[in-house]
Amino acid sequence: MFKKIFFVLVLVCLVSCNATKTPIRTTKSAPSSVRKPVVRNVRARTDAKATRPAVAQRSTTRNNQNEVIESTSRTVVSNDVIGDYIYLYKNIAMNNMKVYGIPASIILAQGILESGAGRGDLAQTANNHFGIKCHAGWTGESVRHDDDASQECFRKYDDPGESFKDHALFLTGRGRYSTLFELDKDDYKAWAKGLRKAGYATDPRYPEKLITYIERYDLGQYDALVLGNKFVPTENRTVVRTVSNALAYDPNRTYHEVLKGDTLYSISKKYNVQVNDLKLKNNLSENTISIGQKLIVN
Repeated sequence: MFKKIFFVLVLVCLVSCNATKTPIRTTKSAPSSVRKPVVRNVRARTDAKATRPAVAQRSTTRNNQNEVIESTSRTVVSNDVIGDYIYLYKNIAMNNMKVYGIPASIILAQGILESGAGRGDLAQTANNHFGIKCHAGWTGESVRHDDDASQECFRKYDDPGESFKDHALFLTGRGRYSTLFELDKDDYKAWAKGLRKAGYATDPRYPEKLITYIERYDLGQYDALVLGNKFVPTENRTVVRTVSNALAYDPNRTYHEVLKGDTLYSISKKYNVQVNDLKLKNNLSENTISIGQKLIVN
């Protein structure tokens, strides 16, 4: 009897353990259900979208505001650079018109074309703003430069003012240009054509280029100022000129042309002048300067 009772208790105990034990299951995920994380380079895509319009905008600006000037060298300059050039040298051009009888508009247009608005090779290395070659009798300094022929001799000057004066002496001192001075001083078209006819330049489009600059930048206003005439701006101009705060050129001043890496502080140290004095001399309201800008330092 005791054995039967013991057997029943053991059996009940075994059944109870199997009923309460939690089963453990292991499942193998199908290969198709495993997904690797997807990495998206969102920043790169965003930058690409942002870059395209900026590049297009810079290209458009360049087309609208830049001039390609080809004479003794090929120079690409902005309209502001040409505006600064005009503002720097308009006084000396008008003075030469009064003294020598050459229209200021022609002087400035030739200067823009021949010097690349002061940025061309000859202007940078020799202060030669009118592409005047050595010719017989020249005893001053010279440089070699490729033009109609390889390594031709061009005149070199200590400063741009000398170049402007020599240009006037060059035209007034040679008989082949004498017929120019029989023309009206405000007839810039006749002067432009006369210069080409007298042999100043070999480019058949030389007169057209000069006339384009005169009309595009309203250079005739400086002839009118000298002659005391009323000036009528040219109609249908393709470019509206904006002039920065550059100062008129003064041959009695010392200038520094801003180079890459220059700051007002470094320039002040070089010429032993205070930064504030530099700003006052050059009508600067900020410390920002640009490469190629000419600053009065003394």
